[in-house]
Amino acid sequence: MELLLMGLCISLLGLAVSAAAFGAATRSAGPAAVDAPASAVSAAPSKFFLDAEARRPAPAQTPAEVLLIQLEQHIRLEQAAAEGFLERPTAESLHGATSSRWAN
Repeated sequence: MELLLMGLCISLLGLAVSAAAFGAATRSAGPAAVDAPASAVSAAPSKFFLDAEARRPAPAQTPAEVLLIQLEQHIRLEQAAAEGFLERPTAESLHGATSSRWAN
């Protein structure tokens, strides 16, 4: 019975804290925030986040076909390495360097 009452008290305490946090988060700004003049403090524009106009997508340096050919070649090399390992499994062939320029 004591364990049940203790669990109930802790649950009610958690509910009260959650309600207080929810009330503070949803509280609208008071009249003090509305009365403040808009020109009182103007923050300098941030240089970290750029405007949508300032961001332009970078031009593609390599065509998609070239990337697909390189990816297919990499897949073929990886499949050949896997088949070679399955035929003669050794620690050297497992941990050996790949001949592909894209390392795993």
